[in-house]
Amino acid sequence: MTDPQVAMTMLGLFIFIIFLGFPIAFTLMAMGIGFGYYAYYEPGRMWRAFNRLDENAGWWDSISLWAEGFFNNRIFDLFVNQTYSVMANDVLTAIPLFLFMGYIVERANIVDRLFTTLNIASKNLPGSMGVAALITCGLFATATGIVGAVVTLMGLLAFPAMLKVRYNHSFAAGIICAGGTLGILIPPSIMLIVYAATSGVSIVRLYAGALIPGFLLLGLYLAYVVIRAILQPSVAPKPTEEEVPDVPFLKLFVMLMTSFFPLAFLILAVLGSILFGLATPSEAASIGALGGLVLAVAYRALTWDRIRQSVYLTIRTSAMVCWLFVGSYTFASVFAYLGGEQVISEFVQGLDLTPLQFLLLAQLIIFILGWPLEWSEIIVIFVPIFLPLLPMFGIDPLFFGILVALNLQTAFLSPPMAMSAYYLKGIAPPYVQLTQIFWGMLPFMGLVVLSMVIVYLFPQLVFYLPDQVYGR
Repeated sequence: MTDPQVAMTMLGLFIFIIFLGFPIAFTLMAMGIGFGYYAYYEPGRMWRAFNRLDENAGWWDSISLWAEGFFNNRIFDLFVNQTYSVMANDVLTAIPLFLFMGYIVERANIVDRLFTTLNIASKNLPGSMGVAALITCGLFATATGIVGAVVTLMGLLAFPAMLKVRYNHSFAAGIICAGGTLGILIPPSIMLIVYAATSGVSIVRLYAGALIPGFLLLGLYLAYVVIRAILQPSVAPKPTEEEVPDVPFLKLFVMLMTSFFPLAFLILAVLGSILFGLATPSEAASIGALGGLVLAVAYRALTWDRIRQSVYLTIRTSAMVCWLFVGSYTFASVFAYLGGEQVISEFVQGLDLTPLQFLLLAQLIIFILGWPLEWSEIIVIFVPIFLPLLPMFGIDPLFFGILVALNLQTAFLSPPMAMSAYYLKGIAPPYVQLTQIFWGMLPFMGLVVLSMVIVYLFPQLVFYLPDQVYGR
């Protein structure tokens, strides 16, 4: 076999193994080292090592020389260097800090207060409880960036409340599942940090570019909920006085000041300091983590057990992302060394695609990969395959990254592997069927596709803020 054929075998074998359920990060590392040993192998190295033995050499000398001959392969140097480069990456240091902020906020009972306040404030709107749930999801998803955490917590808080006031089961489930995915796109998104580290695009430009598309998607969700509540009042009945009481304006203002504004101020302060160049993402994330602790203290929800849980979850998730990077970098380096990237590039060139056709193909592949894989695995492993092809079609990696972030929303909303549905089903009442949750998510998945079409037709939605703030 030629080296390019070995590279394609390596890629096919990896895809086969991950579909068997093996841990992805360690599969990447094992295959990268295994195939890398072949790629960097120098014939005769072992023999030259044994030739250094003399007649009086003992068994320990023999073992030492054998180990030297075996391990003296450049793949091990590559693996160590890639591990160090990931651990020393300044962009990635923001991930554990943002995660810690989100986990602390999640455990400080802030979201419960926020949903209750927004539910009362929006009482007179059609689909008021759905609107409140979406805004809460958007704000909380922005703070934490973890889809499972947002869907689970909102499924415990807002979903039973909506069912209690006779909301249609599918409609309510779709609101929770769709709202929970917004943190993938709306800054300070952890997914965008990972994409920035993978692609080399400036994280501040990514954050600025994602703001308008993120709020566009949230706006489409809110418009759908309100319009459907107007056209079909039975799916979102107006709550009665007993279900959602009227509150005097002054009391409502105090509730907003103690629930909505503190969390909104924290997120805006973190995001604003990044966008206006007052702090690096890591520095802003540090302030966000400290702000999360201050909010927890203010709400009298900071306990040793909650800190311990938040630290543990932060370390676990951060370690997963970092080892994914190590495995991916090692795998990609060996794959490129064997000529795999050249094979893919020549194949795509041979298809004679237009930029639109290439974008459709890339987004379709990412959409399908979103069924069995998490967004972190798609960004770290498969998106780098497309990145070298972007200049060929004149596509800006910033624009491509925003489309990918929008597309990954569908990964959590598309049956039969929609993880948001399974997160919600795990804590929903037994009478709520999985098929009902699936049906509720489909209109929101259509809105994601619509937002991608709008962004493609009007690319200035992505480029306007980065160009205005940072120049071209």
